[in-house]
Amino acid sequence: MIPNQWYAVLDAKEIKKNKPVGVLRMSERLVFWRTAANEIVCMRDLCPHRGVALSTGKLVGEHIQCPFHGFEFAADGACMLIPANGRSGPIPKGMKAHTYPAREEHGFIWIWWGDAPELLPEIPFFEGLDASFSYSSIQDHWKTHYSRAIENQLDVLHLPFVHRNSIGSGNQTIVDGPVTELENERIAIWYSNRREDGRPARNPSELSRPNRPPLIQFIFPNLWQNRLGENFRLVIAFVPIDDENTKMYIRAYQNTVRLPLLKPIFNLFSNIGNYYIQWQDRRVVENQRPKLSGLKIGEKLVPGDLPIILYRKRREALQTEANDQN
Repeated sequence: MIPNQWYAVLDAKEIKKNKPVGVLRMSERLVFWRTAANEIVCMRDLCPHRGVALSTGKLVGEHIQCPFHGFEFAADGACMLIPANGRSGPIPKGMKAHTYPAREEHGFIWIWWGDAPELLPEIPFFEGLDASFSYSSIQDHWKTHYSRAIENQLDVLHLPFVHRNSIGSGNQTIVDGPVTELENERIAIWYSNRREDGRPARNPSELSRPNRPPLIQFIFPNLWQNRLGENFRLVIAFVPIDDENTKMYIRAYQNTVRLPLLKPIFNLFSNIGNYYIQWQDRRVVENQRPKLSGLKIGEKLVPGDLPIILYRKRREALQTEANDQN
């Protein structure tokens, strides 16, 4: 993982009021819940007393209660009650649960993974994807590292092969570009496909940036968008479970159909095809070795892999920068 970043880790609808939710994220067991003010709390799912999962306990007012001995912890991790000591009894200073900054924005639950600065940066998202858009959402579990899942969505060469009977039909195997830019921790990609006609593909260095929005955008560390048109977007959050498992939160956004009765039906049908497309990708990506991507894993890349090269370089640089700060 890249430390010191905002990660989208859950759909906001997965965290209900009055019930803690335990999940595996970032190779760690975490517990989430909502306060009375509807703020999101994220805590290591581990009671510091005897190592029990706090998610198996319950909420008592604004506290989470361990099911083993009834210890209660506040949203900041402070232990507020040790029943065996009495309500006025002493609480050791070290009796504190580990917490992570958490927010709810854009329908996702986000956590700050790493050392939290005094002033946290804003949570990044895609420009123009405002409240006029509605969406339907599906989830998919991939048995691979999240970096491999991300790279699959940055790969513009695989469409006519992996998706030859869906979004890659037409046998347009030649890829001109892709023109790829990195700015403010965002990768933007422009490319075009064409049939084999005897002319070699035009390298990215031969092309200039088109005067239109990029077809694909990626925001570090784990958010991707495919701009299918002015009124249609596909967004995926690649959520790290552990080093060999990734949860995909896939959303089809649209702002064409806005009638309350028709909108949810249209949104649902617009996302149905994504089940099949993701299956086509998953059956290939899960077989990639090694599961963890990187700059020095022995792959022989070509000019059309420029987005993947840029992703790997920036990912490694961000990891190095975070480690140097520690």
